[in-house]
Amino acid sequence: MMIKSEEIVTQCQKQLPVLKEVKTKRVVAKDCPNNLLIEGDNYHALSVLNYTHKKNIDLIYIDPPYNTGAKNWKYNNDYVDKDDEYRHSKWLSFMRHRLNLAKNLLKDDGVLICAIDHNEQAHLGVMLDSIFPTYEKVCVTIIHNPGGIQGDNFSYTHEYAYFVFPQGSKLISRVDRDDVGSTPLRDWGGDESKRDTARNCFYPIIVKDNKIIGFGNVAPDNIHPKSANEKQKDGSFYIWPIDGNEVERKWRFARQTVEDIWGELKCEENKNELVINRYKSQYRYKTVWTEKKYNANIFGTKLLREILPDCDFDFPKSLYTVYDCLLTVARHRPDATILDFFAGSGTTGHAVLEMNKVDGGHRKFILCTNNENNNGGSGGIAENVCYPRIKAVINGYSNKKREKVAGLEGSLLYYKTDLVDIEQLHKVPDEAKIRITYQAGEMIAVREDTLGEVEKNDWWQIFEGKGRMTAIYFKEDKSKLGELIEKLEKKKMPVAMYIFSWGKNEYKSEYSSDDIRVEDIPEPIIEVYKEINRL
Repeated sequence: MMIKSEEIVTQCQKQLPVLKEVKTKRVVAKDCPNNLLIEGDNYHALSVLNYTHKKNIDLIYIDPPYNTGAKNWKYNNDYVDKDDEYRHSKWLSFMRHRLNLAKNLLKDDGVLICAIDHNEQAHLGVMLDSIFPTYEKVCVTIIHNPGGIQGDNFSYTHEYAYFVFPQGSKLISRVDRDDVGSTPLRDWGGDESKRDTARNCFYPIIVKDNKIIGFGNVAPDNIHPKSANEKQKDGSFYIWPIDGNEVERKWRFARQTVEDIWGELKCEENKNELVINRYKSQYRYKTVWTEKKYNANIFGTKLLREILPDCDFDFPKSLYTVYDCLLTVARHRPDATILDFFAGSGTTGHAVLEMNKVDGGHRKFILCTNNENNNGGSGGIAENVCYPRIKAVINGYSNKKREKVAGLEGSLLYYKTDLVDIEQLHKVPDEAKIRITYQAGEMIAVREDTLGEVEKNDWWQIFEGKGRMTAIYFKEDKSKLGELIEKLEKKKMPVAMYIFSWGKNEYKSEYSSDDIRVEDIPEPIIEVYKEINRL
């Protein structure tokens, strides 16, 4: 027996998701990037993002339901419990649909990080291999519950995070060391450290006044320096990897790569001889993370209750687990766009705001979460947990001790997914195309990152932001289009103007100018939805 298809996936062949802003929930800060919170099913949200943010996301971090059987997620509107004989198949189908949509959003050097526990860790790994066949996958173990969760035979203290990134890339940053130690650059022990084992590692390092000023070429095999320190006519020294017994050794780095660590090298004196040492201020991330800051009870549950005292949310991540996961990729991407489509309590958004505060970055986040009832409470997760948390950490709050906690600079715009009836996606009728055009304005504004609506009437809608404008002209009748263009030109800003048309490229040559870029609507939106639904 096969499991029934997920209804929300088939629904999107008859109804197209769009976005509608809840303007009363805006949190505005000057000169800050636009952060988004999207309330709705994440399949709908990801469908919208395939139009607004395709190949535009630097990093996706998700903490999906762990499929423990605890009725914490739904398939076709029913909670999946431990007695459901198809719960693993349902979970994999549920995840595959969303990961396939998410993959389209990543930049060529984008990275996916997915948290998981032992219940689906093995299954998820196989699925990630099939969805990302040209990517490297590393599974990191994180000690998040030192006290342990009691199993039948073992007490589980850990969970996992899969890091998925393009093969052959160097996208994972290094960790700053608290203690900066030194090691000799010269390889010094055993036959494997001798010159003839790696000819590209035998070359002079040029030193003057005890400072490294350059690197010489690899020495031919018939050249044998007389000593480790050869003084040159200009007063500089050639430092060779020759030991105290005059044995020709090798440097630990080949000539073609040593300049990459130039900043970590120092020339120092040892026993009346100049030597080269490497001082490492950073090291590679390890695959087991054990620091106390990853404790989900202290830095997840208790921290959330400090921010929202009445909140009872199950198993929020430690802020610092998420922060450090994001830091592996976003450390050197100060303008990164980070997506979490299982946002839950909003820890990812909190971590991004904290990171920007620490290093002055302008990273922005997109959080997607449903508004399901939270632990039997009166409110939903999006409205009563995620949104108030992000709002509180932006504006500042008082903790349980009534101490003021300063706000983290940032902005937030709140959207809900909505659906446009189209009857059939493979052949959208004309009436449905008109409906899409009238209802797609805010989705287009998100695509253009011009999120302030300044005008709307029966003929057009105008948005403004970041020194740019976006206009949507709704009608086939073009009698008012000249009036709109005149209005836009007076603003003297770059404009993206979306003009209703039945096809593609009908008006670009006619209405484009130096300041106005013309786009079609709604056909490109329909094409995106056809593509993700494989129609």
